[in-house]
Amino acid sequence: MTTVELRQLRYFVAVAEELNYARAAARLRIAGPSLSQQIKALERDLGVRLFNRDRRSVTLTGAGSSLLPEARDLVTRADGLQHRARQLSGSKPLRLAYVHWLPPDLSARTSAVAQVHTDPWVAPSHTQAARVADGSLDLAVCRVRNGDLKKLGLRAALVGAHRLHAVTSQKDLGEVAAENTLLLLDDDTTWQSWNTYAEQVSRATGARAVRVSGSSLTGQAFFERVRRSRRPVVDNPKNQDVGLPPDLTRVPVVNPRIYWTWSLVWRADDDRAEVRAVVETLRREPAELGIDGPAAWLPGDDPHGRQGPGGVGRSDSGD
Repeated sequence: MTTVELRQLRYFVAVAEELNYARAAARLRIAGPSLSQQIKALERDLGVRLFNRDRRSVTLTGAGSSLLPEARDLVTRADGLQHRARQLSGSKPLRLAYVHWLPPDLSARTSAVAQVHTDPWVAPSHTQAARVADGSLDLAVCRVRNGDLKKLGLRAALVGAHRLHAVTSQKDLGEVAAENTLLLLDDDTTWQSWNTYAEQVSRATGARAVRVSGSSLTGQAFFERVRRSRRPVVDNPKNQDVGLPPDLTRVPVVNPRIYWTWSLVWRADDDRAEVRAVVETLRREPAELGIDGPAAWLPGDDPHGRQGPGGVGRSDSGD
């Protein structure tokens, strides 16, 4: 029996009310292509066409008009149930921690479903995942691998991804093949997740990896490394949005495009309604973030990758 997801009904209601996919996607804070895919999946699961659409307009079909009141009622009742459950449980705010990135609209997206307190202690991914596992936290946004989830008894939902670029002093370099880049590793435990990831990139693509000391992965020390390097240096996720000195340039890495994913993790045995609601509210689809294309690459142990023909680029299953 096919199961219709509540979020698909939310998408249906939003498109029906806006009669415009772009406005509905903005309202739902999801990418337009993902919204279109979810509506098509809902139509397939229900066995009816909900919308007539062409390049100029979107209109409800007869079936869509008939089903809209019931869909709207189900969404309203679900929201009321979640609100009532929170009142009855007297639940405390959920404790969420992160490494150095959070969904920019986290508060706006979670405020309707749960109280979320962002922990002020910014720590490495392995530390935050361990804090969730031991109950010190309810949720964390961090980088994890399949082995981490199994060892710590966690589950993960995709909430973000960075396509990594490289930094270079070379002028007029439009892009750089992954095999021609340099990756810097630092033995400081702060960079444990990055070191493992960079080694996987190196094995899979032929990129050169070198160990450095003195925290050369960020700031002026990183820029000096770039200036001395003959190869463009892959920028780690912590640097992706940092402004560059005028003599340096950030260029895309291709063949393949390498991605770093962010997971929202929670304990596998935590079945609280508010935890599930936050997870579903923040969850993103691979297609929204560009990590499902044939040119994309993720490590083989990334929980959000798809292996094999048509999967996520070339992979590496190193630990």
